[in-house]
Amino acid sequence: MSELNTPSDAMIHETAVVDVGAQIGKGSKIWHFTHIMGGAVLGENCNVGQNVFIDNGVIIGSGVKIQNNVSVYKGVEVADDCFLGPSVVFTNVINPRAAVVRRTEFKKTTLKRGVSIGANATIVCGVTLGAYAFVGAGAVVTDHVGDFELVVGIPARCVGWMSEFGERLNFDEFGNAICGGTGDRYSLVDGKVKKMN
Repeated sequence: MSELNTPSDAMIHETAVVDVGAQIGKGSKIWHFTHIMGGAVLGENCNVGQNVFIDNGVIIGSGVKIQNNVSVYKGVEVADDCFLGPSVVFTNVINPRAAVVRRTEFKKTTLKRGVSIGANATIVCGVTLGAYAFVGAGAVVTDHVGDFELVVGIPARCVGWMSEFGERLNFDEFGNAICGGTGDRYSLVDGKVKKMN
């Protein structure tokens, strides 16, 4: 592990493969049969589950939890405190063909701080998931998702909003809501949610 320049408090399971050149943050844990390519960056205190693949050029922030069987391909950027549920799927090409090389056509996908993606959801490349957005299990995201937005279905559509704490926000007639878990206040104006305190 010394040749990888891995922090002493990082945990890499003996079955995991972390290529030379990968940057692993302090306190991160990498579990069974995971492969992290040499050009990947993983922040501090991440938990990377079993059978995960993280491609060259992928940047993952700190405090990120990646559950089992997730492949994070080149073109994806994941900010701090995001949650990727089991078997979440990312794509990086809009129109793939086995016989056509499109490595120069990868589309960027951005997950902003605090995004949660439920199990088996698919994120089609070229979209941005706003801060603290919440993608329901099995959803297929084909368009941008706003801050705090809750999307479900195929294709994914907005059905409400979630707080930073992960509680459903119920807005009154004046566009105000309070998180039941923390008491934080939120406002809804023109279809956009902002945290007030």
